[in-house]
Amino acid sequence: MDPVIVVGAGPTGLWLAAELRLHDVPVIVLETREERDPHSKAVTVHPRTLEVLAMRGVAGRFLAAGMPIPTGHFGSLPRRLDFGVLETAYPFTLFLPQADTERLLEEHARELGATVLRGHRVTGLEEHADAVSVLVAGPDGPYRLRACYVAGCDGTRSTVRQAAGIGFPGTDPTVWGWLGDVVLDDPPAGPLSVSGGDGGVMVVPLPGGVHRFVGVTADDLRPGRPGELTMEELRAKVARVLGTDFGMHDPRWLSRFGNAARQAEQYRRGRIVLAGDAAHMHFPAGGVGLNVGVQDAANLGWKLAATVRGAAPDGLLGTYHAERHPVGAELLRHTRAQTALMTAISDDGQALRSLLGSLLDEVPELSRTLAERLAALDVRYAPAGPAHSLAGTRAPDLPLAGGGTLYGLMHAGRHVLLDLTAEDASGAEGPGLPYADRDPGLPYADRDPGLPHADRHRVRLADPAGAWAGVRAALVRPDGHVAWASEESTSPPAQTWA
Repeated sequence: MDPVIVVGAGPTGLWLAAELRLHDVPVIVLETREERDPHSKAVTVHPRTLEVLAMRGVAGRFLAAGMPIPTGHFGSLPRRLDFGVLETAYPFTLFLPQADTERLLEEHARELGATVLRGHRVTGLEEHADAVSVLVAGPDGPYRLRACYVAGCDGTRSTVRQAAGIGFPGTDPTVWGWLGDVVLDDPPAGPLSVSGGDGGVMVVPLPGGVHRFVGVTADDLRPGRPGELTMEELRAKVARVLGTDFGMHDPRWLSRFGNAARQAEQYRRGRIVLAGDAAHMHFPAGGVGLNVGVQDAANLGWKLAATVRGAAPDGLLGTYHAERHPVGAELLRHTRAQTALMTAISDDGQALRSLLGSLLDEVPELSRTLAERLAALDVRYAPAGPAHSLAGTRAPDLPLAGGGTLYGLMHAGRHVLLDLTAEDASGAEGPGLPYADRDPGLPYADRDPGLPHADRHRVRLADPAGAWAGVRAALVRPDGHVAWASEESTSPPAQTWA
């Protein structure tokens, strides 16, 4: 079997590689950088991403390395969103620098058998009827690899996307944000977020005695890219908004970023697929980019694996674009709206920010809705025809009578068929462990002859409520979305996948 070549060893590519390895698909990850980037563009892991990690039994590694924060922000409004009201086992954002996230994801992917090659730059693709030739510049010179599919997870300037001829339409930048990781002589007592007529600045403490400053000032509202950010400019911008530069020195990282908003016209063309920043580009508002990329990979991984192994029904891989492209479009809509709020520094803009902040105080449901959307807990994939109200929705980590939870049954990355008619409270019929960790002498679960891709567990829910009350059976996809549910039958239609 030819391998799947994943281009890019960021969070999206590493999670996709791990998902493919759960199904014994050979994977090679090619990364241009020789070393993992020490600078962390993102520092936030959202609730839905934590759920995705929990479905594979690795969420604990990330929780141990990060710090839960019960709130988040929308457009840097002073009234923060309360994630504690969300119906999830992870009602918080996790503060975790991207460098640590990537380290943990790479450990997971390698444990499952993925090959990660650093210092190997993809220079081109040649697509054939039954394979793709990947042209690579490696440490020992140029070479080529044969792949059954190629996944472009190589960022906004994606070589894979360009080589595949996939359009990337959108808008050019009109705003330039900036970021500085520096050491402070006189740091503030805690995180800060200030917006006024001169601009807005957020200050966040990072590990190692470093503070991050992120902001936009009045002179950043321009279409043309400014020059490289200097320490002197950073000091002046921060002092203009906050009245002091806190004695900053020893810059560890200075960077600029624009608000260009673009989305790939197709997430799949032939044997080429795109995910993460290669598929969508936006202003880093709300810290959602890394999270949506991992969620792209969660949707794509099992579909691509089934296709490579010849087990997928016709059209299954095509549902990746159909389901995730609308999510990417909504991502751009929300980040553009947040950017407008973050750059609303005129008197009228400040009035708008004040009004919206008041509404978040006065209308808790508005705050909850925005938090659900930022957390991606509201994502629903429309079913193809008439279906139960649960179909297409995200399945929470349902507690099971007798102990355990739904996500504990999902570590192997397969569909899970929940037969909820058990009379006792014995819990699941098999251990929810990755294939590599299971005792080969133990049956994992019943295999339904009509659903050879699914593990059947006869269980009871500990506290069925809402749409789950009265449900006799449900088929949960490997990405945690409900493929089918019924209050009448315990057997879904044969070969149900999505």
